[in-house]
Amino acid sequence: MSAAVRNVIFDLGGVVLDWNPDHIVSRFESAAEMRASLKDALFGHADWRLFDRGTLSEPDLIQRLESRLGKSRQAVTAILDAVRDSLVEKPETVKLLRALQEQGTPLYCLSNMPTSVYAHLRKRHSFWDAFSGIVISGEVQMMKPEPEVFMHLLATFKLRPQECVFIDDVLANIESAKQVGLHTVWFKDAAQCWRELDQLLGKKPACSKT
Repeated sequence: MSAAVRNVIFDLGGVVLDWNPDHIVSRFESAAEMRASLKDALFGHADWRLFDRGTLSEPDLIQRLESRLGKSRQAVTAILDAVRDSLVEKPETVKLLRALQEQGTPLYCLSNMPTSVYAHLRKRHSFWDAFSGIVISGEVQMMKPEPEVFMHLLATFKLRPQECVFIDDVLANIESAKQVGLHTVWFKDAAQCWRELDQLLGKKPACSKT
């Protein structure tokens, strides 16, 4: 099975890009209890999943957050801008991405992300050309860990699950990918990911272990 793996599917937030909700909310609340409350109201609320899914627009999310948080539109917009700004590249993962690209490994992207955030990141980062195909939840209105979004990616790009490895930092997404028949790497850091890909692909990306 491992020898047949030839395609690598990357998640974005937490894998290729930094994703740290605790750091985001700490910019707006100093007290631990208030930070926890803001984090839950933002990222733990069903509205954020609707935003990710593409069934709730950013203007509508802002309106709902104004009401729920009791904050001004300017304050809520500043929080969402901080979310976008926080999604910076993880250099060692991007190095791995480029090494795989140089070796000719077909690379794909599957991410839960709102369309407005994705549009911002498309302009901000330059690694997009590494991917042969990209599926964003906000564009297809399906999201991980639902099996349907994995099946959508496989069908769209005519991939066989047993020939693919999926990389994600969220265990629920990893377990769902396994159910669809994908090989998986539960991402902790670039070095660990490098080692596991080495075993699955049977070749070493031309970058240093970190």
